[in-house]
Amino acid sequence: GLCWGQYNPNTYPKRTSIVHLFEWRWSDIAQECERYLAPHGFGGVQVSPPNENIVITNPNRPWWERYQPISYKLCSRSGNEDEFRDMVTRCNNVGVRIYVDAVVNHMCGAAGGSGTHSTCGSYFNAGNRDFPAVPYSGWDFNDGKCHTGSGEVENYGDMYQVRDCRVTGLLDLAQEKDYVRSKIAEYLNHLIDIGVAGFRLDAAKHMWPGDIKAFLDKLKNLNTQWFPAGTKPFIYQEVIDLGGEPVTSDQYFGNGRVTEFKYGAKLGTVIRKWNGEKMAYLKNWGEGWGFMPSDRALVFVDNHDNQRGHGAGGASILTFWDARLYKMAVGFMLAHPYGFTRVMSSYRWPRNFQNGKDVNDWVGPPSNSDGSTKAVTINADTTCGNDWVCEHRWRQIRNMVIFRNVVDGEPFSNWWDNGSNQVAFGRGNKGFIIFNNDNWNMNVYVQTGLPAGTYCDVISGQKEGNKCTGKQVFVSGDGMANFQINTDAEDPFIAIHVDAKL
Repeated sequence: GLCWGQYNPNTYPKRTSIVHLFEWRWSDIAQECERYLAPHGFGGVQVSPPNENIVITNPNRPWWERYQPISYKLCSRSGNEDEFRDMVTRCNNVGVRIYVDAVVNHMCGAAGGSGTHSTCGSYFNAGNRDFPAVPYSGWDFNDGKCHTGSGEVENYGDMYQVRDCRVTGLLDLAQEKDYVRSKIAEYLNHLIDIGVAGFRLDAAKHMWPGDIKAFLDKLKNLNTQWFPAGTKPFIYQEVIDLGGEPVTSDQYFGNGRVTEFKYGAKLGTVIRKWNGEKMAYLKNWGEGWGFMPSDRALVFVDNHDNQRGHGAGGASILTFWDARLYKMAVGFMLAHPYGFTRVMSSYRWPRNFQNGKDVNDWVGPPSNSDGSTKAVTINADTTCGNDWVCEHRWRQIRNMVIFRNVVDGEPFSNWWDNGSNQVAFGRGNKGFIIFNNDNWNMNVYVQTGLPAGTYCDVISGQKEGNKCTGKQVFVSGDGMANFQINTDAEDPFIAIHVDAKL
């Protein structure tokens, strides 16, 4: 029979977002689940690839070495298997789920050499395609199927190349082989046994949808220590589909959700007001913009690739470097009902633009001289130290994660715009948000759809006890309210919801 389980994120009820704690250590994630994510209603964490990867020293320990597997041992810069198990247990015990970034399309690059330069010391020989710690041998790779001269994907207009050839030199696994499918499933089932809730399938665009289905069909149901019997793992597949290519997102809907890369690219263009775009055009945001169906979409403003110019979206992508506009974009995403939302949590690196390209886009996480990843320290003001950005802790973003939980299931309602870049909308009778992205001040009366009363703006502050730490909004008996937002406001938007009512 048809099963819809793989589209459900398996979060606790009324927990509606996940956060990508990019390159965090397992011990830091375990603490963050307990001290911050659970109390503030985050549904789960996407973790960096937990498996053994190649150690690259030129450049020195780039973030992308973790996308070059050597084995499926749980042994990485984020920690070992014991630390991983401890994290999964502690996060599940406070109702925060763990989603693993599963790199199963390929192994390391063909030029990776031979030796034990891997995060657990496993021997491999990339030139011979020999990975005894799995084990995979030359028979388990796609070299015979790829028909380009270089063995690389040369033309994205050819769906066979995209699936059967090497992406940037990465040794492409022959997933039509039952042996390879079984090894992948064995890895994912090991993670399911430990208690993970689902998987991001890295480079899904470069795998045949039928091969993905074949290894997903070998997966167990989730661990009944934390999940109801018969629960399927949540699956979301990384497919970059901006249009114009033969590989499309809808080819993957049978397996699970798919990353909607158009979302952040378009939202960035609108909020930057590029190409004549304006926020008034967001009235039919979602499928009306040519996006995939909402119940198949995993959405985000930026991800670990495109925040540093990799992947998809180009210069329009908003990131923590553009903090003021970024908070507006994330606020809009978390208020809008379209898709299942993922928030980014980053680290700073020394950007160095030369001819429009950041030559430091490779730089790995904050680390000590021995290459070990630095701890995420927490400052007295709740921000993070050691160059961890922790966008998920920014008041405006954290409070919008809560907003989305409060309005879950409520319809998109009461749209208002000024024909330019002042817009507002509600979520039924539970929440309302309004933006001023024009370069003139705003002073308007609009219909909120909310019950009468005094509300705390959750952007400039929040409700603490019986008072607001930021702005107050008065909603009259007919649902109308006055909003004043100056164009030079620190955050030119206001959000209110019924759980922040005095």
